[in-house]
Amino acid sequence: MVDDKHGHSGERPPRPGGNGAPRRGSRSERWSGQGRARPAQPHSTAGGGDRAHPEGPAIPSDVDARQLAPEIRRELSTLDRATADVVARHLVAAGELIDEDPEAALSHARAARARASRIATIREAVGIAAYYCGDWAQALAELRAARRMGSKSSLLALIADCERGLGRPERAIELARGPEAAQLSGDDADELRIVAAGARADLGELEQALTVLCTPQIEKGRTGSTAARLYYACADILLALGRHDEALQWFLRSAAADIDGATDAEDRVSELG
Repeated sequence: MVDDKHGHSGERPPRPGGNGAPRRGSRSERWSGQGRARPAQPHSTAGGGDRAHPEGPAIPSDVDARQLAPEIRRELSTLDRATADVVARHLVAAGELIDEDPEAALSHARAARARASRIATIREAVGIAAYYCGDWAQALAELRAARRMGSKSSLLALIADCERGLGRPERAIELARGPEAAQLSGDDADELRIVAAGARADLGELEQALTVLCTPQIEKGRTGSTAARLYYACADILLALGRHDEALQWFLRSAAADIDGATDAEDRVSELG
């Protein structure tokens, strides 16, 4: 997607897991509950939009293909110049709209896919936009396709959260225990443990969810959207367990870490305080 939005997190999606902890306050949604996934999935519109509007939505005149991240532009080099330009501009438009209007972002991503469906980044873009729209089935299919095509992005947390959204928390837990998960580190690992904890909470296993979040021990004093969501998830679980005072402390940490506005931690602090 666009340079400053490339990366698949830091937002408030309907994000992997429902945890009141959004994943880009924007790509935009608010994960409800513990983890990220929303409890219900809207009807999928996959495919129909492309056939009904083969040219795709109009691209704003101020969108420039050069706004696309260089590594993604290189992936488009296999296309003829005119097609590459249109695809790039649709991807830029999708990246700019994902937070405020994920449905419109999905339309642009699909338009790019209609012209170049064999490029991993494009399938990934469709998957992420579908994820932000809460269309878990389409998101899962596209993200899996991107992985098969060789996507270099860490998509495991998103895929696991789609399984949660489809009502299959056990599959999310299985993914979080697998060999690929063991290779993750940093924010990627934290994103996955948020999802895994959310899956445990979906099953009513709150103590196990807290164990997932706290293993390894959560480092305090971090900043950024992933840290904010991790702290938020911990607070949410503690609150569900009736540990009010501890929950308040973690909501305070989440609010302090949330420099990008990825969560509603400040509101939760006000409610609990």
